[in-house]
Amino acid sequence: MKLQRMNRRALALGALAVSGALALTACGSDDTGTSSGGSSAAAKPGSIKCDDAQGQLLADGSSAQKNAIDAWVKQFTAACQGTQINYKGGGSGAGVTAFTQGQVAFAGSDSALKPDEVTASKKVCTGGQGIDLPMVGGPIAVGVNVNGIDSLVLDASTLAKIFNNEITNWNDPAIAKLNPDAKLPDLKIQAFHRSDDSGTTDNFTKYLMATAKKDWPYDGGKTWQAKGGQSASGSSGVAQQVKQTNGAIGYFELSYAKDGLKTVDLDTGAAQPVKATVENATKAISEAKVVGTGKDLALELNYGTKAEGAYPMVLVTYEIVCDKGNKAETLPATKAFLRYIASEEGQKILAEADYAPIPADIISQVRTTIEGLS
Repeated sequence: MKLQRMNRRALALGALAVSGALALTACGSDDTGTSSGGSSAAAKPGSIKCDDAQGQLLADGSSAQKNAIDAWVKQFTAACQGTQINYKGGGSGAGVTAFTQGQVAFAGSDSALKPDEVTASKKVCTGGQGIDLPMVGGPIAVGVNVNGIDSLVLDASTLAKIFNNEITNWNDPAIAKLNPDAKLPDLKIQAFHRSDDSGTTDNFTKYLMATAKKDWPYDGGKTWQAKGGQSASGSSGVAQQVKQTNGAIGYFELSYAKDGLKTVDLDTGAAQPVKATVENATKAISEAKVVGTGKDLALELNYGTKAEGAYPMVLVTYEIVCDKGNKAETLPATKAFLRYIASEEGQKILAEADYAPIPADIISQVRTTIEGLS
């Protein structure tokens, strides 16, 4: 179903108005990429329905959404004190594997389940299968660290050549053409990519495949395929390497672009280059359409949009859960937590953590599906 862009955009942007500062605390980790501060986005007493949620809930997957999960966990466990949620954030590939092996109650993935993964999930979802519930949206930022450069514009072709080791110096003519006023140094480019199987890699390369196919001759996926470059584990690892390396460039979610890290503006073919912001990502995500069948709500994103102000290098993180056959001991806590993060209150937290809420008509379908989990 094609989203009606204007209405959905207004609804999605309306969900971004969140006031106050949000304190993000890691669940068993200090590797969040967020800054500390007071929290005025706390859930109202009694607004989170705990139902029969009890015990420990194990989950793993997307590091892209870990900052959001940490914020949600803080609010949820404060209200539902009988529940402990441990989200590892080991990457989308690790999360899907853990889910299909029955090790976690749900997984986070920045890519929808593939057919073979759905088949594998049927072994742990008794009488059912794993389904994709879109829960977190946002831009994939391209971070750069080049001494003396405060802003930089790149297009898809130039990005593809940089990460494919075909453009190797910052004063390359292709970069200079896009940045005529910049004093680009004679400095080697240090390109960083993910070492682990990653939905962020999958979506980043889907963007390159959709917009610069001749310069990115790969078939995509969670595993990095290009030669050259350097690798780091997790979005936080890539961001840290870019931050500490002069001449570095890397890709990660906007929520990891902290502590002065500069992000690239994309030349998409629109009248003006587009900045990596939550609002601009929301404009692109509003063009998505549901392509999943049954209770599965996998989306197809329009990576090639040239709409004014739309930042197309985006991802959507799915929570993967059994539609039927969830373990009896974890089902109440799973439903309660997913119900909260899909709620209007839960989605509002996303903007403060540099993520984009899911458009209104899609998240309403997610809420309905969560209530039917068994």
